[in-house]
This record gives sequence, structure tokens and C-alpha cells, in this order.
Amino acid sequence: MAATIKPVVALLAPPEATASTLYGLFDLFSSAGRDWNAVMHGRPGESRLAPVIVSRDGRGFRAGNGAWIEPDAALSECPRPQAVCIPDLMVAPDEPLSGRYLTELAWLRHCHSQGALLAAACTGALLLAEANLLTNRDATTHWAYCDALAKRHPEIRVHANRALVATGDGERIIMAGGGTSWLDLALFLVARLLDTEEAMHLARLYLIDWHREGQQPFAALTASRQVEDAVIGKCQIWAAQHYDTHAPVAEMIQLSGLTERSFKRRFKSATGMTPIEYVHTLRLEEAKLLLETTDTPIEAIAGDVGYEDPSFFRQLFMRRVALTPGQYRRRFRTMRLAMQ
Repeated sequence: MAATIKPVVALLAPPEATASTLYGLFDLFSSAGRDWNAVMHGRPGESRLAPVIVSRDGRGFRAGNGAWIEPDAALSECPRPQAVCIPDLMVAPDEPLSGRYLTELAWLRHCHSQGALLAAACTGALLLAEANLLTNRDATTHWAYCDALAKRHPEIRVHANRALVATGDGERIIMAGGGTSWLDLALFLVARLLDTEEAMHLARLYLIDWHREGQQPFAALTASRQVEDAVIGKCQIWAAQHYDTHAPVAEMIQLSGLTERSFKRRFKSATGMTPIEYVHTLRLEEAKLLLETTDTPIEAIAGDVGYEDPSFFRQLFMRRVALTPGQYRRRFRTMRLAMQ
């Protein structure tokens, strides 16, 4: 009987890679198919994935925290991967990255062109941006890096309040936000590469709790740093907390102390969006979260996020997301339920 070919998951290890996330991903992928049987039936199964740690030259190196990382192969020696994972990087939010990872970026573009899934944990998304793989696409990264990413790459739609984003053709580019949301990323990939049952096994085995709350509570801490205009920054913080009010733009104008014309001009200059576009973005992101995590009727969700007319909410959602609220719920609610 022919041996089953396991999907190869390449874990990219740049010099600034964080060892905990890198080896945590390696452990979870290695566990798929193996450890649930060991716990439930007393005998380990066979790993269903083949994780391999790769680096530019395949040589061992010290990570930023001093831990030793020993890659399995150089990029040129890596078997063709079905998925590539980038762990978080120990770099400062505004640290220049241009010209720093040319070999890795070329390899990522090649893997993507060959049909591989690309996944990034936390600040690993910065490499996807540098590789020009996120142009005109949705993205997320660690909440403390979202404003820097948006400023460096204004062509990317950065969602600071989302813990997981899947984007691109066939949703083959996946990003997790900050902290332990790399666990969400691993479960999502296991479900994509294998099946949701295996992802559920890992979630139960390792007591992994899906990050339903997203990053918004943490992103709010840095909202005032999103723009250099302090007045507009103050209005952004207010909008993040009061987007569901009846007339949020009028409230922000009053809060700013500016004339309506001056406020709208400065807001667009600072954020790249008109005030109402900004409010719609906040409302729709909250609506997405409610659609993914609750059974609340769509009409009630429309009201909860600030829309008195459910039909307008549906039309706006369809125009912005390219799915109806019902289609969005059916597509993403299943994944949420699978991780409970």
C-alpha cells in the first residue's frame, strides 16, 4: 500500500524570528493526527502534516531572545510546500525593512505563485506586505503595529480589530493578530489542510480558546497614535467607542471644535477616509464579528451597530464585503463553531 503523502508546512525562520511562536507552530502541526489518538486510545497515531523549518541558508542562529534555532533546510532545499507560515518578528513598528529580506520575499512570491497557502503570525505579516502580496487586500497584524503598517503601505486595508484575516484569491493568504492568536492561525490552517475535526481535536487537546473578541480592546490603546493630528486622533478613539450612535460624524465635529468643512478635510488627510467611511468601516467590522460569533438576527445586528434601516445595512455590507450578511455568516460562522 502506497504511503500517504503528507502536506508540507514550511515554517520560515528569518533572523528576527521568535522562537516560541516558531516552535509552537511546529509542535501543533506535528501533533495533528498523532496526539489525540495517544490521549484517547493509548497509542499515538501518525502525524498528518510534515512541518519543516527553513531559513535563507539553512544554518543555525540565535533568535532575538537568545534561543538557538536550528533550521531543517535552506529555502533552496525545501520540498514544495502546501503552506508557508511566518512567525512573528522581533522588530520595532517603524523599523525599516526595505532590502532586508530579498531572498525570503522572492521565495514567498514563488511559493504563492505555485499555489501554496501563505500564513503569517503577528508581525510576520510585515513580510507579506514587503513582498507586495497584500496590495489592495485586507490584512491584520499585532495591534501595536497596525498603524505603522497602514502608514508604510497605504494600499493595504489594515484591520486592527480582527484577530484573523483570510484574503486574496481563494483566501490563500491568512494573517493572525497579536500575542497568542498564532494558535488561531494554526487551527485555521489545520482545518484547511486536513479537516475541521482534526482542528477541533487540537483545540480540545491543548485547551485553545478561539479569540472571539479580536484585537479591538488592545488596538484602542494605540488609536491615538494612528495619526499625527491629535484632534483627529481623539475623534478616532471616540468613534471606536461610539460608532453605534445616531449621528457620529456630527458628534465628532462637535468634539473636534472645528468647522464641518475643516474637520472633514483634516480627517480625510489624516486617515485616508471620509468621516462617514470611517464610521461605516468600524460598524461593518463589528457586524462581521457578531455574524461570526452569535446567532443574533441580521436585523438586530444592523441596529446594534448603528443602522436603523436593515435594508441599507444589507446593501452596504454587500457593497463593501462582496457577500450578503447571510452569506458571510454561513461562510465564517462554521469555522468559529468548529473551534469551540
